[in-house]
Amino acid sequence: MVHHIVLWDLKEELKEEEKREAAAAVKAKLEAVKDKVEGVISLEVIIDGLPSGNKDIGLISSFQSEEALNAYQVHPAHVEAVGYVKSVTCNRTCLDYNQPE
Repeated sequence: MVHHIVLWDLKEELKEEEKREAAAAVKAKLEAVKDKVEGVISLEVIIDGLPSGNKDIGLISSFQSEEALNAYQVHPAHVEAVGYVKSVTCNRTCLDYNQPE
């Protein structure tokens, strides 16, 4: 199993209401991809982190294999969602790792 964790900040120039709306849209767009791509085991977007954190949005996902993760990354539904995500976020951090079964 392969895990894919991504963290983002929302762009500073967004007003607070715009940040809330953007975070909700990121969540909806990315979570909608889950059922469209084969090999996705789980996919969750976190937009209501605790104050102790230092990122605004988190994606926690698991895939059947590295090939499934690679297919997800180039799938048209994911590419479309990423276009929006990039328009409202910055400072992306990613960790992909393989967890042997």
